[in-house]
Amino acid sequence: MALTSTDDEHDPEGQTTAVDRSRTEALLAGAEQHLVDLDAAEQRLEDGSYGICEVCGRPIPRARLEVRPTARTCVDHAA
Repeated sequence: MALTSTDDEHDPEGQTTAVDRSRTEALLAGAEQHLVDLDAAEQRLEDGSYGICEVCGRPIPRARLEVRPTARTCVDHAA
C-alpha cells in the first residue's frame, strides 16, 4: 500500500478540486453564453437589424463590431 494520499482536497501545495471545478463551471457558462450571443447576432444578420443599437436605433460603429461582433448596443449604451 502506498504511503501517499490521493486526497487533493487537503493538499497544501495545490488547488482544491472544488476550486478547479468552480473555475471550469465558470468557463463553461461563459462559453455557453457566447454561443447564445453568436446565435442572436446571426439572427440579427438574417433579419437586417445587425449593427443597429437596440436602445437608440443608431448604427453601432464598425470598430466596435470588429472588436465585439455580438454587440447589441452602441458604446454609449453599453453599460
